[in-house]
Amino acid sequence: MTSLYALGAAVRSLALEWRGLAVRSLQFSHSTEARLLLVGLVGLSIVLLVARMIVLRRPGRHNVVLPAMLDVPRHTLAALMVHLPLLVGLAGISFLVIAVADPYTALVRREASYPGRRICLTIDASNSMSSPFKTDTLKTQSPEDEAFFTSVAAAERFVRMRMDGRYRDLVALVEFGSDAYVVTPFTSDYDNILLSLSLIGAPQEFATFPDQRTLIAKAIDQGVALFRAFKFLDASGNLMVIFSDGEDTIAAANGRRLDDIIRSAIDARVPVYFVRTQYNRRLGEHIPDALWMEAVSQTGGKFFAASDERSLLAAIREIDQVSAGTVKLTEYASQEPRFSVFAAMAIACFVAAITSKLTVPYFRKYP
Repeated sequence: MTSLYALGAAVRSLALEWRGLAVRSLQFSHSTEARLLLVGLVGLSIVLLVARMIVLRRPGRHNVVLPAMLDVPRHTLAALMVHLPLLVGLAGISFLVIAVADPYTALVRREASYPGRRICLTIDASNSMSSPFKTDTLKTQSPEDEAFFTSVAAAERFVRMRMDGRYRDLVALVEFGSDAYVVTPFTSDYDNILLSLSLIGAPQEFATFPDQRTLIAKAIDQGVALFRAFKFLDASGNLMVIFSDGEDTIAAANGRRLDDIIRSAIDARVPVYFVRTQYNRRLGEHIPDALWMEAVSQTGGKFFAASDERSLLAAIREIDQVSAGTVKLTEYASQEPRFSVFAAMAIACFVAAITSKLTVPYFRKYP
């Protein structure tokens, strides 16, 4: 199944590349070699035809006598279709010659659409996140099972799940305490996000984080501001994921009440998914649970009470399965090779011609 999925993905990628290819923009690195190949093929064909004409044949050995047949027009469409494999093979030769010329496009700028989301990951690094949270499979950089390191490991697992899927997300990373800091703005480079998570997940970095209090409303406000800065407010597929222990009963930031901040998230169409990491505390056993459950549900998101590793992993799996929107990216390339698409077309033509000639009796009939 994996090989079939990879083959299907390769075919879709080639189809998208072929659809977005402008023939007039092609340039060739080895045009001389392609001309020599074409001249060689034409010359070889001429030599074979001449050799066949001049070879002496014994009388009667190469003549075929046919019985009388009905006078049926021989140039009908059905008769000409017998030569279809030959035409497909000639088309394959044309694609092969172009592939040998090593085509490429220079200074490529194109608009591409992919299934995916704009995801803002926010991680609580306040002092309360040093509370214990035991894990078995999630690997952290610290030997101590603390909620912060477990949250970072869960965020890394979530990003890798997106990498392994069919998505092309734009992901941002925000770290917060009593204030919120943009660690990495929106990027389509998953490896960059993983690197940033690795950096903030280092024990020495967590130990020197300056903010000790937890202001979740500040993180939401900063996340919405980030969506606004990148002009994503009118786009579909926005998503904010918060990893925090929920130790915040103030529910305000910058003099603004939580209701106002939640209203800004609703207006920006940014659903908030809150993963509360408190070990051995199920839903409702932590006092602020009801407050944040109601707040994030208004945005169209969901509140998860992660009381152990199993429930934490279940939460990020559910968030990963939320229906994807569409991400439009402007892609640039100074020199993008196009050899693969023409080589694939040549191979497809040759395979189609040989297969049809050998397996379909109609193509072996006398026209």
